[in-house]
Amino acid sequence: MSARSIATPLFAAAAVLGALSASPAAMTQAREGRVHISVTKDGQAVPITPADVTITEDGRAREVLKVEKASGPVSIALLVDDSQAARGAINDLRAALKQFTAKMLAANPDSQIALITYGERPTLLTDYTNNPGQLERGINRIFTREGAGAYLLEAIISASRGIAKREAERAHIVIIGTEGVEFSNDHYDRVLDHLAESGATLWALTLTAGPRADDTEEVRNRAVVLGRGPARTGGRQEIVLANSATTVVLERIGDAILNQYVVVYGRPDVLVPPKKISVKVAKPGTKLLAPENAPRVKKQ
Repeated sequence: MSARSIATPLFAAAAVLGALSASPAAMTQAREGRVHISVTKDGQAVPITPADVTITEDGRAREVLKVEKASGPVSIALLVDDSQAARGAINDLRAALKQFTAKMLAANPDSQIALITYGERPTLLTDYTNNPGQLERGINRIFTREGAGAYLLEAIISASRGIAKREAERAHIVIIGTEGVEFSNDHYDRVLDHLAESGATLWALTLTAGPRADDTEEVRNRAVVLGRGPARTGGRQEIVLANSATTVVLERIGDAILNQYVVVYGRPDVLVPPKKISVKVAKPGTKLLAPENAPRVKKQ
């Protein structure tokens, strides 16, 4: 018998044994999707069950297996405008950020928070940490960069790349920005693509009490990202009329993050991952925050 005829059945047998030895947990994970949603009524979290939720991926119905309160740690990239347009808001920003970070870490001490400013250029003040002291020191280092414009879109791309590498399941990008000058040259499609690849939820606070930039291509790209990004990822855009209201609005976003539910649903093994997800909740009078981008399929 030739060497080739001997090797072929041995190879086939090895492949079969390899498939049989795969753990049931790994096979189950490959056939499950997980999506995080928030359901509220009059600002309060509403309990939901699998019977309340329907999910489709690219128009195809999926079976909802279970719904439970999300309890794992979160990863949050805080993007803060320290350009000249934020001059009158810095004290309010610091106070809001200190309260927000304290609240998130009190809810789950294993959460990780990074602090990034983007006036003049994206600058990492504090890398991901759950150390309250390090975060407070970073917040105290936020000062206005006189004469500087904002580079928010560059900061979103940078934060998205970092989150994609971390592969955190509950990842969020929270922006506290102004309507000042935007200098990023990135087109909104490129920014939204990076955001989708990261799997992060985008939350955007825009302070309107400061100076407002002229209508430029850069400003228009920013507006599209801040409009479409939260809707596509399950977050929210907030317009803050008074700088003193920043703490209240940021706290509201913190509540939405902490009161998320995770929906686990069945999905078939496919070569091409889905692009769009549609989530509906049969609870009259409720408000649903759910992503439109299909959740990223993690490597097994």
